[in-house]
Amino acid sequence: MDVEGQTSNHQNQDAAPLTSKGLRRVLIVLNCVLLALGNTGGPLLLRLYFRSGGKRQWLSSWLVTGGWPIIFLPLLITYLHRRRRQIRPGHIHPTKLFFITPRLFVACAFIGVFTGLDDFLYAYGLAFLPVSTSALLLSTHLAFTAFFAFLIVKQKFTPFSINSVALLTVGAAILGLHVSSDRPDNVTKSEYYMGFILTLGSAALYALILPLVQLMYAKSKQAITYTLVMEMQLVMGCFATAFCTVGMLVSKDFQAIPREARHSEGGESRYYVILVWSAVFWQFFFLGAVGVIFCVNTLLAAIVIAVFIPVTGVLGVVFFEEKFSSEKGVALVLALWGLASYCYGEYRQEKDKKDEATPSNQVV
Repeated sequence: MDVEGQTSNHQNQDAAPLTSKGLRRVLIVLNCVLLALGNTGGPLLLRLYFRSGGKRQWLSSWLVTGGWPIIFLPLLITYLHRRRRQIRPGHIHPTKLFFITPRLFVACAFIGVFTGLDDFLYAYGLAFLPVSTSALLLSTHLAFTAFFAFLIVKQKFTPFSINSVALLTVGAAILGLHVSSDRPDNVTKSEYYMGFILTLGSAALYALILPLVQLMYAKSKQAITYTLVMEMQLVMGCFATAFCTVGMLVSKDFQAIPREARHSEGGESRYYVILVWSAVFWQFFFLGAVGVIFCVNTLLAAIVIAVFIPVTGVLGVVFFEEKFSSEKGVALVLALWGLASYCYGEYRQEKDKKDEATPSNQVV
């Protein structure tokens, strides 16, 4: 949950010579599919872990970024591609192994620890909330993002962002005031409210991370390429997972995993399959988000994520028989309205910047 909005001002700096138009379209479609799969499959599998008898919060948070070694595969592919391009008859240039600088590494490690804490808040909250409710609450991160972006990177409020903040806030309030219509049967009212607060806290912390990443890019003093973005994502995922691993050691989750697997609904094999695929699907989300943002822009990534909020809710109703009350329906409409307002505001800002950068034709 730590990549949306990372490369909005630095996209396509190394993509032009790499891909033809046809291959670029294939990459866009592939990354959109990965983003969609991760955006829906990750939360559903994590919720399935809890519904199957899982109770380890640190383990569930570890799964969100625990699949970070998967990023080595696209990094290897890009390295081999660069190496092949740099080999010429009679001229063999050494291929750079990585692009991340020590300064960026430290910054990514710092943000990675915050990401690990965000993963814990999100996973802990999902233990007590339906998937559909959690997805709606997480959409409020746009409201928090507007606030933190104003404080950290001096991004101005616009009528569209203010409208988005108001709509998302009202939607979250509606969910909070109608707890009885949404609370799972095995969750107490106090646990539901705790999950509600933890999920909002996760959205707020995620919103703080995004401007910090934007600030890190602005201070990097180097070209932000797709390869560098993946390297940074790998470092952040590694340190986020390390943070959660410490939590697992303290809470003795490693000793509890075999015992929990034996008592899991569906048996041990199903339990471990859920864990593995949960980690894989979350990495689909991260890789897809990075790819969409780089190949196109942040706006498309935000649109794909927004479109699949109702899809996640519907899948939660279908697979887990979750309640979908009228209050949740109203909150969903307000969330989609707020997201649409935010995305349109971003589009208008980008369009205005391009218009200002394009010199007008002067009549002599």
